[in-house]
Amino acid sequence: MYLDAAGQPTIVLNSLKSSFELLERRAITYSDRPRLIMAQEILNNGLLFALMSYGERWRRMRRAAHDALSKRVLQNYHPNQTKEATILVSSLLTPSASLNPDKQFQRFGASTIMSIVYDHPTIISEHDETIKGIEAYNERVAHAAVPGSYLVDVFPWMIRIPERFAKWKREGSRHFHKDCAMFSGLLDRVRVDLVNGRNRPSFSATLLQNTDHYRLSELEMAFLAGQLYAAGTETTITTLSWWALAMIAFPEVQRKAQAELDAVVGRDRLPTFADAPHLPYLGAVIREILRWRPALPLGVAHAASEDDWYEGMFIPKGSICIPNAWHCNHDRAVFGEDADEFRPERYLDEQGELLSSPVETIQAGHVAFGFGRRICVGKDMALDSLFISTARILWAARLERVRDEIGKQVPLDTDTLIDVGIIARPAPYDCVVRPRFTGMEPILAEERNRYEV
Repeated sequence: MYLDAAGQPTIVLNSLKSSFELLERRAITYSDRPRLIMAQEILNNGLLFALMSYGERWRRMRRAAHDALSKRVLQNYHPNQTKEATILVSSLLTPSASLNPDKQFQRFGASTIMSIVYDHPTIISEHDETIKGIEAYNERVAHAAVPGSYLVDVFPWMIRIPERFAKWKREGSRHFHKDCAMFSGLLDRVRVDLVNGRNRPSFSATLLQNTDHYRLSELEMAFLAGQLYAAGTETTITTLSWWALAMIAFPEVQRKAQAELDAVVGRDRLPTFADAPHLPYLGAVIREILRWRPALPLGVAHAASEDDWYEGMFIPKGSICIPNAWHCNHDRAVFGEDADEFRPERYLDEQGELLSSPVETIQAGHVAFGFGRRICVGKDMALDSLFISTARILWAARLERVRDEIGKQVPLDTDTLIDVGIIARPAPYDCVVRPRFTGMEPILAEERNRYEV
């Protein structure tokens, strides 16, 4: 689909075929980002890694993030993720008639990412003062990144307006200096810990210990770490919210996953990361939720760095290319006529083992993490958090639909999308969380007590 926005050529890619061909196979041409003046240049002074132009600075920051989040390093974060998942299960099982699980998911997402990025102590409340500043930053940038939010992105000449005549410019500059102090302060805490001999694994510690190797400035390190939190929390919270809704809406899927957990893990201990290779159905459920309801339904836009042709159509240099992740993940040519249905079995063979995913999905089974050189650098960390949290919840609890005063199940809305910037969450819903079997509580309590939270 071709659009012209005030002279800006924009192409929306609505199939896996076109998205994969351009953004993956021709990544060298489509690894740039569109110019977002408010989100990138004013609010972040060019330091927003996810929206940074493809170039030498981006490559340095990408290399640092990739090394600090490689699969080999991620094993160091498993204890923190396991701990946070245990606390999440306990909070969900707090006695109540019904609850909205988003508050618990928000605390889990924030605390997990903060521990990985800054080795921060466990966050008990989703309203913790430590994360309020970063959440405010996240909301500002998410809003500014939505096309049309600021006229300066449509009419770039407005960037030349002096600050005294442009309130949006003054406020953006004020927020940037405030955020500089916040992110630098968080990084300095890790530096002090390292100087005092408290050398525990964290993303920030890796950056600080390899400053000469990665050649990053203080602000580049501070913003890279802060933005990892900003990007990781919203997507994790949203995906868990869609997952819980799916477990309630499709109880047969929940039962199959729990039967697999009983067969592999049993009921004498909680699941661990070592169980992951032996839980293919749960792996299929996670793949399916990322395909069925991607947190970023329109992905993140790419830009063409040179003229190109695709199937007889001319794509001029500077064109914005938007991968319609929602439509790609529901592409009937790849996923079949039932692509709109939630069906984890599509990823399993006749023996119940995970199938190889279509090549167009970069062997992931979905394109929720993007394409090419701009694919999400934290995708493996996110998958680890999703696995351990969903495995422990399903092992310990049953998620059920709320019933009204006469015992009738309250209807569920699995189709409405609530926009939070570029993120799409489900409509608010409540659920009932019950202990799944007798004897679960002391096992969970013993595990929780190990963390002294």
